[in-house]
Amino acid sequence: MKKYMAFIIVLLFLLTSACSNKTGGNETSLNNSKHPKGTITVWGWDVAAETMSLAVKKFHEKYPDVNVKVEDFNSSDLYDKVTVGLAARGSGLPDVVLMEDERIPGYIHQFPDGFLKLNKLGYDQYKDSFNPAKLASVQNSNGDFVAAPWDIGPAGVFYRVDLFKKANVDPESIKTWDDYIEAGKKIKQATGAKLLPIDIPNYDGLFQMMLQQQGLSYFDKNGKININSDEAIRSMKIIKSLYKNDLILINNGWDGIVTATVNGSVATVPYGVWYAGTIMDQAPKLKGKWDMFYLPSFKEGGTRFANVGGSSLLIPSTSKNQSAAYDFVQFFTTDKDTQLLGFKKFGLFPSLKETYSDPLFSEKSEYFNNNPVFKKFADIVDQVPEININENYARASQHSTSAQAAILLENKDIESALKDASKQLQNEIK
Repeated sequence: MKKYMAFIIVLLFLLTSACSNKTGGNETSLNNSKHPKGTITVWGWDVAAETMSLAVKKFHEKYPDVNVKVEDFNSSDLYDKVTVGLAARGSGLPDVVLMEDERIPGYIHQFPDGFLKLNKLGYDQYKDSFNPAKLASVQNSNGDFVAAPWDIGPAGVFYRVDLFKKANVDPESIKTWDDYIEAGKKIKQATGAKLLPIDIPNYDGLFQMMLQQQGLSYFDKNGKININSDEAIRSMKIIKSLYKNDLILINNGWDGIVTATVNGSVATVPYGVWYAGTIMDQAPKLKGKWDMFYLPSFKEGGTRFANVGGSSLLIPSTSKNQSAAYDFVQFFTTDKDTQLLGFKKFGLFPSLKETYSDPLFSEKSEYFNNNPVFKKFADIVDQVPEININENYARASQHSTSAQAAILLENKDIESALKDASKQLQNEIK
């Protein structure tokens, strides 16, 4: 009898909790929509959290009755807390949460009602303020804004000016991936430095960039797997050629990339623009010895653009102060000066296109060979191909990375390895 009564009590609690979660946030949002007040909590990590903290002062000038509490977590801890909170119908969740773009589809798929659709609150008025590729990462299949764009990572190839000069290699002559390989051979012979670092068994970042250059991700717009497509095979052939010519430094994780950048064991690092901040921070003595050029294309005149990384802001649907949360999200992502905060202090590249007209982007960088390196990145934002990132993105990356390791380290046939990876992925997502 006691067990039966306990069961009834738990059931009543869950039903009551479910009902309250459906209505509480919306009522608060409607009541305070014109004059928001109260406290909201915002979750982020590292320099992103610090940037949001810095933005609070200006936000208060416009919304003096809203108190913003920014909480800084390790990113993996943040995602764990978000997952647990969503599973518990919003228990313990903040009013605003920062999330990497590639993570968003997985959460939306698993918790379709877990976050507000921001276009219903008016965010679609800003759709022309961001580039199409970024917009695609924050909209669901119906075109609803499930997140508000913040930073992005247009990609390029950071290179050591001194090593290129010693090898008599002109970076402007590198137009295609074949050109890149030939330049790498000369640089290695003249300097001993390898061309680039790749954590072969753990990260397929170069493969991802190459796919996006060709307008693809692991999946097409209809969800069809692209891992064994002609474009994927073409990409992996280039990577294998780099490996066969001993131009790849097999690094170990993030620390390995940074170490290779600092000690001169590689001549280039293909990565997102945000890596510029890491280079300047970790290798201050190499001032003037780094610069960048655009990603090589697969054929001369082909697309040379891709994106690496980026994050956006979401509002959990169980927020008790949705109006104030939306005002913060809207302000933080669309106010020009606020968008520039993270860029000025931490090198976080804004997605708001209006910012690119700021003189900061045209300034020549003493560190990067006295060139306006950030303007070069800003110039290509609208040219980054739009791709489909869905809920199986992380899983697909694991399989393509495993295929990469099998191809390079075990000498497995490219087409067979990619075909096997595609089959394994298909079996998992059925």
